[in-house]
Amino acid sequence: MNTEYGKTMDKKRLRMLLGLIGAVLVLCIVAIIIFNMNNTPEKALNTYIDAVNQRDYEKMYSLISDESQDSYSKEKFIERNKNIYEGIEAQNLTITKIQNAEKIDSKYTRVTYDSSMDTVAGTLKELNFVNLKKDGMFKPYQIVWDSSVILPALQDGDKVNVSTDAADRGNIEDRNGNLLATTGVASSVGLVPGKINPETREADIAKVAEFLEITTENIQTALSEGWVTDETFVPIKTVAAGNAELEAALLQIPGVMINDKMVRVYPYGEKTSQLTGYIQGISAEELEEKKDQGYTESSVIGKSGLERLYDKRLRGQEGATISISYTENNGEVKTIAILEKAAVSGENIKTTIDANLQSALYNQFAGDKSASAAINPKTGEVLALVSTPSYDANTFILGLSDEQWQSMNADPANPLLNRFEATYAPGSSFKPVTGSTGLQTGAFTADEDFGESGLVWQKDSSWGDFNITTLEEYRGPTNLENALIYSDNIYFAKAALKIGGDRFAEALKKMGFGETLPFELDMTASQISDSGAFDSEAQLAASGFGQGQVLVNPLHMASIYSAFVNDGSMVKPYIEYKDNAQAEYWKTQILTKEVSNTIRNDLIQVVESPAGTGHEAQIDGLSIAGKTGTAEIKTSQEDTSGTELGWFNAFTADSSSAQQLMVISMVEDVKDRGGSHYVVPKVKTVFETLTH
Repeated sequence: MNTEYGKTMDKKRLRMLLGLIGAVLVLCIVAIIIFNMNNTPEKALNTYIDAVNQRDYEKMYSLISDESQDSYSKEKFIERNKNIYEGIEAQNLTITKIQNAEKIDSKYTRVTYDSSMDTVAGTLKELNFVNLKKDGMFKPYQIVWDSSVILPALQDGDKVNVSTDAADRGNIEDRNGNLLATTGVASSVGLVPGKINPETREADIAKVAEFLEITTENIQTALSEGWVTDETFVPIKTVAAGNAELEAALLQIPGVMINDKMVRVYPYGEKTSQLTGYIQGISAEELEEKKDQGYTESSVIGKSGLERLYDKRLRGQEGATISISYTENNGEVKTIAILEKAAVSGENIKTTIDANLQSALYNQFAGDKSASAAINPKTGEVLALVSTPSYDANTFILGLSDEQWQSMNADPANPLLNRFEATYAPGSSFKPVTGSTGLQTGAFTADEDFGESGLVWQKDSSWGDFNITTLEEYRGPTNLENALIYSDNIYFAKAALKIGGDRFAEALKKMGFGETLPFELDMTASQISDSGAFDSEAQLAASGFGQGQVLVNPLHMASIYSAFVNDGSMVKPYIEYKDNAQAEYWKTQILTKEVSNTIRNDLIQVVESPAGTGHEAQIDGLSIAGKTGTAEIKTSQEDTSGTELGWFNAFTADSSSAQQLMVISMVEDVKDRGGSHYVVPKVKTVFETLTH
């Protein structure tokens, strides 16, 4: 009985063992099938292509065959692949179609395929093939690698070259075709090492350094670069063309050579540089930000102004050629181009700027710290944007020395500051805004007499030591017209109180205060106050005549004043030229036609009335409306050490005239120079150009 039981158990164990072995065999067979289904030459090639796209050179090396690794060390493999793929800026390498997978023998399979790869010279589409090796059933397919895997025409020992052809940068033009930025010629001063006199070398290099206002160390560094040979022209510094005296002196020094060089030039120099901006080599941060927009390490890019605004359109598309150089048996080096992309010139940008008006404004304020904006108030065309003092954009192209850069940054007048983009206390130039708001809201009428107040006034004793002062008493009613003509601070303080803080703030917001100006260049937003509201009755009163914490951008001021020309609508300013310009309005009907006409007529009297603060701007044969403004910049009412800003805002009074011009000019530090009366004759001179 026991013997039979044992035999039965042995048979069961045997069947279980055989079943287990069978299951393992099935699993092994399934595993082999799955492995071989996934271990195909096509999948091995795709895995390698993925590693190329990821720039994973270590993984690429691990995927090539043992015999390939014997032929190419990891270091040399990585170096060659990295230099070529990154040199041609390869991206998106893709197998577009497998043409054939042909088994050569038991170990080798050849895959023929169409590929596509984005490069610096465009998209390279090629028919390629690669051999793959499989060393046994359980071995993966491996790439049999040589240089043709990178490019079909490339052999070991050949060199891949990339040459670029710079695109002509487009011009920036004024409305009349005058060039504000263009391509011109400069002089590249350099040395040919083999022609330097060895006996006088140090003295001659010192002379070159002195003439070019650089250090001898700069020159020695350039001459010691690895690519320099005795016959190489080594550029040292680019200088403006046409300086015959400097060039003659330099050419007396052995080894000096001067070549023409195409550079960006700004024909109007300081007069337009704050507006045009300048170009320079792209920074690492900019390249990272714009790496998908066709920029390379050698690209130049607009750094500020119009050059920056229109950079994408101005720069065009750089041309490039990818070629392979190889040496024939006789030692002759030949080159074949495998992909070429022609350069495409950049677009020319025509602006609304009038270079003559821009120059006239600059010339008037060149010695000041100032900002000016000139527009056609009927169309919104920006005719001039001037900031003084300025810098010459050409110096950035030719190369600033450390001393020049430090000097510009240390200059207390701050020529690098773009003042027309900023905001300032408007002083009395703000009074038409207060007056129009009072009429529009019904807080008072134009004829309402606010009563005599003398030269010093405060609402009541709750103001403590704070009071409002004005400069001149006058006869006649204290109404809106007289208050504008005589620039009566007390009237406009009372006007603001009559309007009320909430209602005044709401009206100013409707005029764009606290809002970004819809203009191509970035302008600082005008503000009602630091908090965006009127925080006290005294602040509200002071704001009525442009003090308090009110700050206004000059171009925004021009848009506000345009409402006095356009029946109550504020024009939208723009700077890119349009044929048959038609006005677009930023803010429509902020004032009624009646209110805008009233303010315009009063501003005509500010200039035409002998008592008007802007009377000295009167021009025979040309009717001008305007408003002066002197803003006090001081820490308290008792402060006598503060400075003053002077404003004059003027425009063509006849809204039907073909010669529409509005000029908003602000000058800093006019205290003891006449305040706003320092500005008025300068703006008048600009308007006089319309009559000649």
